[in-house]
This record gives sequence, C-alpha cells and structure tokens, in this order.
Amino acid sequence: MVLLRGTASALRYCDYGETSVTGKITKKMVITILEQQRIRNDWYIDFDGQPFQDFLEGIIGEMERLGVHVTVVRNRDAVISIGSYADLLNVVRISSPQDGHSNQCVGHIIGKSRGLDIMEDIGAAVRRVAFAPETIAPSSEFRKVCHNCGCGC
Repeated sequence: MVLLRGTASALRYCDYGETSVTGKITKKMVITILEQQRIRNDWYIDFDGQPFQDFLEGIIGEMERLGVHVTVVRNRDAVISIGSYADLLNVVRISSPQDGHSNQCVGHIIGKSRGLDIMEDIGAAVRRVAFAPETIAPSSEFRKVCHNCGCGC
C-alpha cells in the first residue's frame, strides 16, 4: 500500500500490488499509528497533517524501491497518553512478522532518540527493521525509553 495525499487531512491508501520498482518484494512491514491523548502540547504531532503524509509518502516509496512493501494502519481505538517524547515514540509501532518483530514501538527499536525528531526516528526504525532486524533487542528485553505501552519491552 502506498500513502496518497488526501483532502481535509484524511489518509488514503492505494494498493500497488505485490511488486516493487525492482519487480520483487522481499519483505512486508506494517507501521501502526495509535491515537494520542495530549498531556503536554509540546510533544504532540499531527499524524493526519500534510507534513507527516509527505514523510510517509517518501519512506514508503523508498522502501518499495528497495523491495520492502510497507502498509500504514491507524488504530484509533488504542490510546497512548503523551507526557514525554518517549511516549510519542510509543504511538508508532512497526511489525515485520517474517523477522519475528510484531508490533514493537519505535522507542524499543531505536533506543534513545538522538534528535527528538519523530519523523527521523520513524525512518530510522523502519530502515533498521527492514535491513538489520537482528540488531533489535528481543521483545522481552527491558528498554528504559518505553513507558508501559504494551509492546512487550
């Protein structure tokens, strides 16, 4: 699935099929974005806004060219309270079942963020799961950055 620009900040998706630009899909990944409950406005991001849609278009296109089929899903039923940047990292989950990674938050995948830039951190997590999944700690390992988000860290 590839993210397309929608109207009124709505996310729309188009299924491009099972082949990439190279003609081969080697891996499938799912990015799940949970709902946010704002406690502090300084850590809020508009996941439906145009800047984030543009970011997703870029990362999905990049991954498709490299043979990774990325699907983006919104789960508005699961709500994470955002009181810190680490909580914001917990809102975005990445799954790659063939690598044994299921619904892990970005904070678990990348550890501590260097620049506190959510789009940069999501991109780093997607690339790490796609190309270096063996470097990600098992779900059972405790990660200080996570805050009881339910991902298993």
